[in-house]
Amino acid sequence: MKKPFQIISFVVVLALASLSCQFFQPLNPPVASPTAPVIKASKVVGEQPFEITGSFTLTNDFVISKYMYEHAAALVDMHGFVIRDRNWVIPTQSQVLGFMQVDVASKSGTYVIYLPGVPQGEFNDVDNNGQGDTGVQVFVTCYWPNLAGGPFSEGDDHSRGWPSYLASVKTDSENQDEVTGGKLVIWAPDANQKFPTSFGADKLLFTPDDPVEPVPAGYSMVDLDTTPFTVSQPAQTEFQLYEPTDVAEKDYSNLSMTEAFDNLVNVVRKEYAFNGIPGKEPDWDNLYATIKPRIEQAEKIRDEKAYYEAVRDFIFGFKDGHVSLQGDLLTNDFRANYLGGFGFTIRELDDGKVIVNSLAPSGQAAQAGIQLGAEVTAFKDKPIRQAIGEVQPFFLQSSDFAIRYSQAVWLLRAAPGREASVTFTNPAGSSKTVTLTAQPETEMLFRELGWEANQAVLPVETQVLVEGEKSIGYIRLLSNSDDLNLIIRMFEFALKKFTEQEVAGIIIDLRSNSGGAPLGLAGYLTDQEIIQSQLEYYSEKTGKFEPEGEPDKVYPNQTQYRFDRLVLLVGMNCYSACEIEAQGFSQVPGMLVVGQTPTAGVEAETARGQFKLPAGLEIVIPTGRFLNPDGSVFLEGAGVQPTIKVPINAANVLSNEDVVLQAGKNAILGK
Repeated sequence: MKKPFQIISFVVVLALASLSCQFFQPLNPPVASPTAPVIKASKVVGEQPFEITGSFTLTNDFVISKYMYEHAAALVDMHGFVIRDRNWVIPTQSQVLGFMQVDVASKSGTYVIYLPGVPQGEFNDVDNNGQGDTGVQVFVTCYWPNLAGGPFSEGDDHSRGWPSYLASVKTDSENQDEVTGGKLVIWAPDANQKFPTSFGADKLLFTPDDPVEPVPAGYSMVDLDTTPFTVSQPAQTEFQLYEPTDVAEKDYSNLSMTEAFDNLVNVVRKEYAFNGIPGKEPDWDNLYATIKPRIEQAEKIRDEKAYYEAVRDFIFGFKDGHVSLQGDLLTNDFRANYLGGFGFTIRELDDGKVIVNSLAPSGQAAQAGIQLGAEVTAFKDKPIRQAIGEVQPFFLQSSDFAIRYSQAVWLLRAAPGREASVTFTNPAGSSKTVTLTAQPETEMLFRELGWEANQAVLPVETQVLVEGEKSIGYIRLLSNSDDLNLIIRMFEFALKKFTEQEVAGIIIDLRSNSGGAPLGLAGYLTDQEIIQSQLEYYSEKTGKFEPEGEPDKVYPNQTQYRFDRLVLLVGMNCYSACEIEAQGFSQVPGMLVVGQTPTAGVEAETARGQFKLPAGLEIVIPTGRFLNPDGSVFLEGAGVQPTIKVPINAANVLSNEDVVLQAGKNAILGK
């Protein structure tokens, strides 16, 4: 497909669910070193295949439903796989595009590709005779959506010749995406070329032990699922596109409650991304021993609500913002137990004090005399800091600072009608205790959780901020999970316009971006590679976590933009892939990172960790982890740190001004 598909991380925050994953590397993988010149093939005479049609069905549809809007199919040169070079870049002249129709509702699609008279791919000498033969061109059909720029993969939008996602070949994710079956298209310039007839003793394709036989001139279709391989030349043929088995959703919904739970635990005890990481790996034995009897009891009495509560409490055993649960029973739980509020919210300051940071004008708290800025010292007769620390947030977080913030938010949520005592001291007042009754209210909750930004129409907002005689370019990236092509185009368009207007500097605001696919946008601002991380997954073959693919980097774009001053705004509502984007920006020379807190510190890959359970429950548990070059965990639990920390004090918390944005402006203006 257009763009090398590597699964990384993605987070979409919805009112009642959180999902993560990522299928993309940055925009611009490196240009491969020159290979042998392409041999110009002569036209083959006679009847030849001319059309390939096909279809696909998915279980895990986040790519076609969240990221891609310009769908296409392609005949993709597999030369990179043949020579085992993951950095080999597909030449533009070999790309043959086809029409694809996608039905998001049914998670399926169909396509048609018309073969050119003479393909322009790389030739591969695969006959193992030790002589320099011309060889054959080798192709797959593949999902090939447009991510950036034009429909072809070129410029900053290179792709590599090792397709594995929705391709006509099956691949083994446990063994570096080696081909294990499916169908290939080959093209021979004459009848003197040979091609493998099986995988050979090593079970690998295009290795020295492959037996070979002659193939006819022109196009041939090769079925790798037969022994020996079947080579044919039909005028028209069908190629199915395969969803990788590791990405497919694990559906246990038709099993009993106990069987489904055991299957889930058996997988995640081995494959959970942070197994072996101190402070991250759950206490599996204790957690299982605590939850399993509740699962069995729920099954015995056929109580779906009890089953949900047991599964929910299993999820609460993780310290991981990517671990999530969704379903109607969760929605019902929220409505029954968290829909109510007491008419105020609180914020814990850097000095440890807890103050009222927002107040519903006609709510219970205001009617009881609580004022903005009041210091809260107790809740339900417990010291406020203790009360905060005992809360189990409804949605999980990964970092200590984000967990603490969430605890303060969820402390003030309750079922409507519930009562709570609050001890507070108004500014210039004396201590007072009142009893409040929770009323239905979600507006303040959503604001505290940062969900208001999800109402934006476009994923990127830009404007020029005028400060005296100077202007500042402002880019707010609200999502990396919307139309990725649109995000890239809007971001570069803004940089171009800011350059034309000679702004004093630019501010990139990632504070309300819940993730998606990191796009390496920092590559527009630097001509140096930015090292990021290495993705790892658990391997059944070795019994430990193993590297997946090449290390992640941000690569310089062909088009570069320069500004005198650069500022990045960060905060706890920048999750997952947003944090990868933020880390890239933070490494651009001269970039100042401004925020009251780091990014959320929620970083893992979840595309392989999608589970369906009985009672309509769906669970996401990450199975891929990212490591720094020194082997430490990348971003998880820490996030991207601000270099200019804006204090969390009463003045800033109560200010009607966006104090973080103002600090960013001051950094641009040198104040």
